[in-house]
Amino acid sequence: MNLLLLNPSDFISENSVRLTGRALKHVLDVHRAEVGDTLRVGLINDLMGEGVITSLSKEFMELDVALSEQAPEPLPLTVLLALPRPKMLKRSLQHLATLGVKKIILLNSYRVEKSFWQSPWLSEEKINEQLVLGLEQARDTFLPEVIQEKRFKPFVEDRLPELMEGKQGLVAHPVGGSSCPHQVNEKVVLAIGPEGGFIPYEVEKLEEAGFDRIHLGARILRVETAVTAITSKLFD
Repeated sequence: MNLLLLNPSDFISENSVRLTGRALKHVLDVHRAEVGDTLRVGLINDLMGEGVITSLSKEFMELDVALSEQAPEPLPLTVLLALPRPKMLKRSLQHLATLGVKKIILLNSYRVEKSFWQSPWLSEEKINEQLVLGLEQARDTFLPEVIQEKRFKPFVEDRLPELMEGKQGLVAHPVGGSSCPHQVNEKVVLAIGPEGGFIPYEVEKLEEAGFDRIHLGARILRVETAVTAITSKLFD
């Protein structure tokens, strides 16, 4: 991890924290830090800064922290992601958090297996675990908002129009459309389908809502690859 993310509950005084668990294990096994070393730290949904290790053992670690730096600017991007299989979901959430996406809508689609919506990886705790991993990688502190929409048509017809106000809508689809734009200068809502893509009806409904079809060429990409490739091309 490139940033130790802190929770308010980690503070034992105004400027001191005590950490255990995964963070402690990482510092011991990967950083191989010692008392007196300085680490990059950040408070969830708040400022970043540095922490100086004042106590370190196999049971816990204490740091004196100073937080004064702003987190990186978020991307002006909302992602509608047809719910992928659990392993792919974990990677996609991490990638989106790392890239700076702050609003992710997990969407149902005809090709999304019903069993995916029963996955324990859709619990708030499990989703936040993946988002935290992405934030730690990127040195960011602000957790993305993740919304679950289990009904495609009501969402597209009733809630998507408001979400689209003042934004450009793009749907990644391998058939038709134009090449993915590069370095856009406006807010974007990006829809990415499941394995096999959105069915024609779903693409048409998105187009009725104001979306344009885009593609990355002739190659068919995995969901987590498409997420990263398109986001990186849209925003430098």
